[in-house]
Amino acid sequence: MRVCLVVFLSLVGVGHAQEVLVEGHVYDEKTKRAVPYANISFLKTLKGTSSDEEGYFYIDVPESYLERDVHISALGFKDTIMSARVISEKKKIYMKEETFELEEVVVSQSLGDSQVLNPVSSYSIKSGFSSAETPWVLALYFPNIGAAKKYIEKITIHVQQNSKFKRASSKFRLRLYDVDYKTKKPNHDLMRKSIVLESSKNEDYVSIDLSSMGIRMPDEGVYIGLEWIFLPYNWYTNTFRHAITNKKVVEDRFAPTFAAVYQKNQNFKTMVYGMGEWNDFAIKAPGNNENLIPAISLKLSKKK
Repeated sequence: MRVCLVVFLSLVGVGHAQEVLVEGHVYDEKTKRAVPYANISFLKTLKGTSSDEEGYFYIDVPESYLERDVHISALGFKDTIMSARVISEKKKIYMKEETFELEEVVVSQSLGDSQVLNPVSSYSIKSGFSSAETPWVLALYFPNIGAAKKYIEKITIHVQQNSKFKRASSKFRLRLYDVDYKTKKPNHDLMRKSIVLESSKNEDYVSIDLSSMGIRMPDEGVYIGLEWIFLPYNWYTNTFRHAITNKKVVEDRFAPTFAAVYQKNQNFKTMVYGMGEWNDFAIKAPGNNENLIPAISLKLSKKK
């Protein structure tokens, strides 16, 4: 029998206090168009939300949070930090486009000599990652082994079904990052296009073919990121008994639950992005040195 444990990316929250509604829209400063699926997080807290397809967001927070700073991030834009009080008053956030040069890639018509990194089978899935309180990005590092030029062909993400989530599908965003040479953390987005995927309750994985995008595997390796989107579409509640008080606790949570496996290869490193920074996320298997990592497979191809 397979034992499954869900790892929740959250901490104990604050006590009850008078709450206020913080709402607004996120826009592109240059085009004035709405920025969908931007992540909005109150710094030094675990409170956050996401903008919807029209760039609109709202969140109830303790009144004291109006004196805090808010971190806003979105694919293709520079991270922005603003006062919560300013956002509450103006109800508009304008984000500046992030620009940097990526190496131009020319891909031949035929690709061959494929290899799959971190292949995952259903029986190897031991746990899962879920999210609560604030938006997170869960990222898995894949090393670049060998001198040959390789291109990202296909990514497969395994998910776990959750009986408490009632919708037929949930949405999340796929991210690809190169690696910062000094810190070894995720750096630039390799995709300038926002790719939002849906996980179906009838399937235990999601696959996407990226071969047409011609993304070369960076020399330092690549991070594949899974970004939770905090929208009502993905929302569900989790009820449990507090371990100390035995009182009933109801928590807001957001789908999907990404599956996890134990990996002996220490090159596969997991990091999480939340509250404006990247941090290591390491969970060891009981009694050995295996790491619990997201169940993500990466298929690479070489040019013929």
